[in-house]
Parts: sequence; structure tokens; C-alpha cells
Amino acid sequence: MRRAGIIAIFMLPALLAACGPGNKQGTGTIVGAVAGGAAGAAIGGPKNRIPGLAIGAVVGGIVGNEIGRSLDERDRELASAAEYQALEYGQAGAPTPWDNPSNQHRGQIVPGKPYQQGSQFCRPYTHTIYVGGEPQTARGTACRQPDGTWRTVG
Repeated sequence: MRRAGIIAIFMLPALLAACGPGNKQGTGTIVGAVAGGAAGAAIGGPKNRIPGLAIGAVVGGIVGNEIGRSLDERDRELASAAEYQALEYGQAGAPTPWDNPSNQHRGQIVPGKPYQQGSQFCRPYTHTIYVGGEPQTARGTACRQPDGTWRTVG
């Protein structure tokens, strides 16, 4: 019950934002990031809460965006893990691939050069997915939070 309450607290502002005027794709990205973070934290369990939250929030930003519409749950898991690896450990310009052999969906994340923004370590990234052989690309920036999680900021 406690977990459901925490998720509801995080989801309420995002859902209210979705009802207002503005850029629906941007709102979808925000809603996706919040939902992904909450789901990642819940799935991660008590011992893995931080990595679960980090992975969920970063990929949530992508999944809430246009390119995430065609992804299934396994695609999201694979994309999440690859995106976290690319942002945390990847070399700038070096792709980190993911592949789901069960449905032929695949993708890659290419992190950009890391930089310091205030006290945060940030990286631009490009995430390209291939669904039905057609590439779809999203670009963004993620910053590592003081607790070690990554948050999509643009």
C-alpha cells in the first residue's frame, strides 16, 4: 500500500500537467519520466531502488515521447538498461546497442560529451530505435542527481 501511495504522489502533478495547454509531446515526456521513475523504483525493490529509479526515469523520458509508442515491456527494459549504461559509463560518440530478438526491435544510445552544469554532471544523448526496420530518433540531455540517479532535463 505504501508503494502505491508514493507512486500516486509522484503521478498526480504529471497527470494534472497533461490536462493543461501546451506541448503534448513535451508533456508526454514529463509524464513518461515520472511514471518511469516511479515504476523503476518500485520494480527495483528496496536493495535496488536507486538503479531502478535511475533507469526508469531516463527511459521514461524517451518512452513518453513519440518514439516510445511502439515499444513493449521487454523493449523498455532493454532500452532502459542500455541508456543507463551509455549515460553512466559510455564514451562520447560510442553507441550502446540494445536488441530484442523476440520482436526484432532494437536501438542504440549515443552519449555526447559530458559537462558540468552547476554541481551536476550532464550528458546529451541520442536514442534511436528501430521498429519494423524504421528508425525513430529522440535527442535529450540527462543530468546525474546527487543520489546517483539520472534525470532527463531536456
